[in-house]
Amino acid sequence: MPPANRHFLPGYVWHITHRCHQKKFLLKSARERRRYLYWVFEAKKRLGLSVLDYRVTSNHIRLLVKDMGVNVIAESMQLIGSRTVQEYTGEAYRAARRKRSLHTEFYRRK
Repeated sequence: MPPANRHFLPGYVWHITHRCHQKKFLLKSARERRRYLYWVFEAKKRLGLSVLDYRVTSNHIRLLVKDMGVNVIAESMQLIGSRTVQEYTGEAYRAARRKRSLHTEFYRRK
């Protein structure tokens, strides 16, 4: 089923729920939650997103925002989501690479 059309209604307050990929618990650590919030407030600074309230849990985020202009919410959510994923996958890739290199070093020594 295709997604519903979105309507622009300036000045309205919106409750947005942003879920993690496949409803996984990807925001378990405080560091990951802080990085997500960093990008929320970066969107506020860059794009003028008006954040009234927020709640970050381990598998989803709830935002209460006021629509201040055309595409502000959409562009903000794109910025927040893409930058958070870039940081998360980059860190996961580096951690797996470190683990692989430690594993390789262990077997090279024998």
